[in-house]
Amino acid sequence: MSEEDAHFETRGIRAGIHRTGEKEHSEALFPTSSFVFDSAEEAAARFAGESPGNIYSRFTNPTVRAFEERLASLEGGERGVAFASGMGAITATLMGLLNAGDHVVASNSLFGSTTGLLNNIFSRFGVTTTFVDPADGEAWSAAVTEHTRMFFLETPSNPGMAVADIADLARRAHQAGAWLVVDNCFCTPALQRPLALGADLVIHSATKYLDGQGRCVGGAVVGPEALAGDKVFPILRTAGITMSPFNAWVFLKGLETLSLRMERHCDNAEQVAAYLAERLGAERVRFPGLSNHPGHELAKRQQDRFGGLLAFDLPGGREGAFRFINALKIPSITANLGDTKTTVTHPASTTHARVSEAERQAGGVTEGLVRISVGLENAVDLRADLEQALSRAGL
Repeated sequence: MSEEDAHFETRGIRAGIHRTGEKEHSEALFPTSSFVFDSAEEAAARFAGESPGNIYSRFTNPTVRAFEERLASLEGGERGVAFASGMGAITATLMGLLNAGDHVVASNSLFGSTTGLLNNIFSRFGVTTTFVDPADGEAWSAAVTEHTRMFFLETPSNPGMAVADIADLARRAHQAGAWLVVDNCFCTPALQRPLALGADLVIHSATKYLDGQGRCVGGAVVGPEALAGDKVFPILRTAGITMSPFNAWVFLKGLETLSLRMERHCDNAEQVAAYLAERLGAERVRFPGLSNHPGHELAKRQQDRFGGLLAFDLPGGREGAFRFINALKIPSITANLGDTKTTVTHPASTTHARVSEAERQAGGVTEGLVRISVGLENAVDLRADLEQALSRAGL
């Protein structure tokens, strides 16, 4: 059986393995800064790109390459490029594809650091951005200018849980002569494969579900060789936003259990969301798996499951949210997500604290909003803890 014919679960365990002469069963870890050449001529040929092989771990390392190949296989892309963090992957993508004077149309419901990167950093170099409702296709098209080169979104979004139509936005982007870049961090390829729906590049914070246990920080870009290889990889090679071999080895272990973990995350999130909808009212809970969610039917079409992330609005604004969060006993209060452990955060004061009030409101980040990344604990225990916290918080 060829790798292309293997199922997702098999590729998550077997893709990207290149055994050394030692015949190790687990993937080899290469914690080395550089590689030795047999001759000066071989070194010259490697640096000139005339012969394949390792040069320097800033941009060529066998362990990192194994992670890149495995993730590319799971996403259905030709080339993966790994980075030191998810934000490093986003930065390299923007640097690789955009020039001064270019325009980006982006979702108004993005991770706060992504919004800040576009507004505060790339704007200094002549790249402008228009933020739109991710679920409003017409708004994306209306925002296009003659300088538009990229559409950028997360779906589902963080923390608003808006669902965008990837296939429709791919069509609109390509009509405008632009690329569609999708941050697939929250679904992972286990639940959603944007490249198959027409996206040009997929971005990941490997820190989240790909690792799955809150151990390491990393990021990745996957897509065709002409984009991921020819445009994004040169930024890595020159700028050195490099994933360490050890982190890549940890992420390889994470990918082995990704499919199993995502099923349990989804099972638990659906139970927690159903409980919160009954307890607080469905209109307060943002989860695509609920039938009242405006993106429910779309999520059913383009995702295999609804994911492990949800958010809900509590009465009493920030004070009410803080009382609830502080009363919880099981979830960890941390801004990370995608962990085996359930985590909880208040986006307005953490992940989106450096975003303007107007931008937070546009993205649905209210003072009473709480985001929960549902982990792999027993769902009955999670529901009981949520109930006691709500009661103690007087909600």
